[in-house]
Amino acid sequence: MKQMKYGYGWVLKFILAAILLGVGIYMVFANEVVYTITGVAIVIFSIIRVVPFMKSLHKEVLRTLNLIEIIFDTLIGGLMIYIGITKGSNLSNEAIWAAVYRYGLVFFFYARGLVFFNSVVFLGEKTEIPKFWIHIASLTLGAIIAVLPNFDYGTVGIFFLIIALIGSGYLGYDGFGGYQKYREYSKSLNVGKEKVEQVDDSQNIDKKVPKEKIIEEPEEKRPYVN
Repeated sequence: MKQMKYGYGWVLKFILAAILLGVGIYMVFANEVVYTITGVAIVIFSIIRVVPFMKSLHKEVLRTLNLIEIIFDTLIGGLMIYIGITKGSNLSNEAIWAAVYRYGLVFFFYARGLVFFNSVVFLGEKTEIPKFWIHIASLTLGAIIAVLPNFDYGTVGIFFLIIALIGSGYLGYDGFGGYQKYREYSKSLNVGKEKVEQVDDSQNIDKKVPKEKIIEEPEEKRPYVN
């Protein structure tokens, strides 16, 4: 039996793409889901930066500054998760939670931009051009959220829907490529099996057909003439 060269990871990618797309669509209509997912995203973004980010910083003041930002971001994200779970459908009826959500996001984006530029300008941290423009965008986004009069959960829900569409499209495309490779492998197995069967059939035919005996004619003896 041949060892499998391709697994079934494409199945998981198809399922995850469907779930991601479904959650993205649902978030447009469910404020509590937007609230909770936003908090989860902030917490994950903060926690995964702790060990590798802290190790890559060469100054103690840089580590302290970024650690303070990470702690506050984690607290804000945890608060959003708690509010989204406990308040549920009442979020739209209580304006205070909308204000907490808005200014929690403002703090998150502004703090990230300010810490970055303080690290680069005053503390000598080296950076790349893409990171520079990303943090310019972070400050700009924080300012837009702070002053936009019609900002609400639906705005963020649409943003999450766009991200979900991009993510599900990527997972679906990657899963389709994996499925194609899997089918090619299955086809190669069947083709190999057919070749083996053809060889066996030809061998059986050779065994069934009796070989013709070659009868050697006796040499005619002729008198030797000198």
